[in-house]
Amino acid sequence: MMLKVDRENDAVYFRLDDTVIINSEEIQPGVILDYDVQDRVVGVELLGIMKRVAPERLKSLQFETV
Repeated sequence: MMLKVDRENDAVYFRLDDTVIINSEEIQPGVILDYDVQDRVVGVELLGIMKRVAPERLKSLQFETV
């Protein structure tokens, strides 16, 4: 898994694996899902992240496995 914060493009991208992306769909403004050949979601992109999250919150990431 990979999480990329791209401040220059004001986006966050979460990728589950490295399978080939066949299709992408914007399911609501600024929320894009990437699909593989089996129509499974393999990536999620959030655009306009600075409007969604305070900039200081982008400095750290909390990861939890339950």
